[in-house]
Amino acid sequence: MTDSTPSTQTPDARRSGVFEIPGVGPVHRLGYGAMRITGPGIWGEPADRGTARDVVRRAVELGVDFIDTADSYGPEVSEQILREALHPYPEGLVIATKAGLTRTGPDQWHPVGRPEYLRQQCELSLRRLGVEAIDLFQLHRIDPQVDRDDQLGLLRDLLDEGKVRAVGLSQVSVEDIRAASSIVDVATVQNRFNLTDRTDADVLEHCAEEGIGFIPWAPVSAGELARPGGPVDEVAQRTGASASQVALAWLLRLSPVILPIPGTGSVGHLEDNLGAAGLELSEQDMSSLTGAA
Repeated sequence: MTDSTPSTQTPDARRSGVFEIPGVGPVHRLGYGAMRITGPGIWGEPADRGTARDVVRRAVELGVDFIDTADSYGPEVSEQILREALHPYPEGLVIATKAGLTRTGPDQWHPVGRPEYLRQQCELSLRRLGVEAIDLFQLHRIDPQVDRDDQLGLLRDLLDEGKVRAVGLSQVSVEDIRAASSIVDVATVQNRFNLTDRTDADVLEHCAEEGIGFIPWAPVSAGELARPGGPVDEVAQRTGASASQVALAWLLRLSPVILPIPGTGSVGHLEDNLGAAGLELSEQDMSSLTGAA
């Protein structure tokens, strides 16, 4: 295509393409991150639990079949709301959760990777989500105070026991992934990555080479690129898209292993984000956006 194509249709995550998560199966690439259906600072209850359930249900109505959460979101609140909103879960819906960060208050996060703690949190997530096996269980952070191989070995044990279907890592280096892969199959990696933060471009490249799903968190961050007259704004103005849609469409076009999970507690923002699935960026747009930062 020579020109960017705006999405004028009802948002539909199914237009984002498909990625097959090893050990789990195919999902549509544009998913939903369930972090922001909790209270301020990702702590406690949302302002309106009913609205939070509505957002989750709307995501599934619009074709989302990959939802990412964590035991620490709330803590516990996000997983509870997902069950309230969606259980019994629709066929084909994949819910990923994470363990390895504990909470002491709003915006406070502390790694805890002791194997007995990770096992406990897996069991609690199974109970909260109401499932017999977790589709994708991710180590939220590698705890520097605990032997890395012990943490990874516990993930392998959970996989072998059938408590989880696949294992993922979060905020890791290429070396971490290689070390982990000698102990347990790594299905996905979740690192911060967006238009303005490409620090982990080498991790993305490694994932692409190995067929590992790459889940960028904070995917819609565009920073100064979205200022009036900036490269994101230029594409948005020309196509009628929002800045968030442009940022997400760039990620989807950048690599076929990328699985963006934009999060929100608003149905309106959700629908806007999912509109990115129908936004096709031209080669010129991709060159402009990629080169801008």
